[in-house]
Amino acid sequence: MKVLVATDAWHPQVNGVVRTYERLAQEAGPLGFEVSFIAPSQFRTVPLPTYPEIRLALATPRAIARVVERERPDFFHIATEGPLGFLMRSYCRKHGLPFTTSYHTRFPDYVRARLPVPESWCYALQRRFHNSAAGTFVATRSLEKELGARGFNRLMLWSRGVDTELFRPRRTREFGDDPVFLYVGRIAVEKNIEAFLQLDLPGKKVLVGSGPQSAELARKYPDALFTGAKQGEELARAYASADVFVFPSLTDTFGLVLLEALASGVPVAAFPVSGPLDVITDPSAGALSHDLKAAALAALELDREAARN
Repeated sequence: MKVLVATDAWHPQVNGVVRTYERLAQEAGPLGFEVSFIAPSQFRTVPLPTYPEIRLALATPRAIARVVERERPDFFHIATEGPLGFLMRSYCRKHGLPFTTSYHTRFPDYVRARLPVPESWCYALQRRFHNSAAGTFVATRSLEKELGARGFNRLMLWSRGVDTELFRPRRTREFGDDPVFLYVGRIAVEKNIEAFLQLDLPGKKVLVGSGPQSAELARKYPDALFTGAKQGEELARAYASADVFVFPSLTDTFGLVLLEALASGVPVAAFPVSGPLDVITDPSAGALSHDLKAAALAALELDREAARN
């Protein structure tokens, strides 16, 4: 069986959506499925305004049709509500082909952080997009409940997993022996990173990732270490070198980095919101509080083996 996935998030982007589908493609083979992708790298692109690291595909309906004719998939899945996602949705609707979607990103919150656009408009657009699908995958029960209350239909649970061989406890201290409070992810306004950087914590703050706020925040908080993006073994060593993983986001739908940190034996500190509430269900593995400093200090006292377990 062959699944064709349309995604506007793909390499060289480094984020949870890309890692999720990359891993899905690796794991699908032994289960008898082949996963192929329609992605921006197959077309001419332009930078996303306010976020030039993300490239938007300049595709056409005819180009999408050519890919479908070449791949001849059995199933269609749309990962993102970007240009490729909308074109794939139009193709499927035109030809009477069922398709599934995933709700990965709270675009209404991301747009609101940058532009004076009413949140209700964005949710109306997303609702129209997803409700035309045979079903929409969501990562958590709390997100399922929230979107259901907003009028989204046919919601289906699809959780996340990470490579627990790559992300594992290691005897390494890449950032020194003082307590290390680590953030991994995009350096962007919607991630609420200043809530972490403003905390008065012992030891060192380390941020792994890149994004449009990187230079600004590095200048504003010179005592924090900004390493840039890391992947593979280098990323795994960074996780294992931390004492606490701090997740300041209020808008993530899951937070794959939470699983990577826990698998590395690093307790988590986060706000009690959708994502962390669904992942950090054992208080021995992390601390959730509306006081992020209190959560970080509490997580510093937690057992690394409990986090790994």
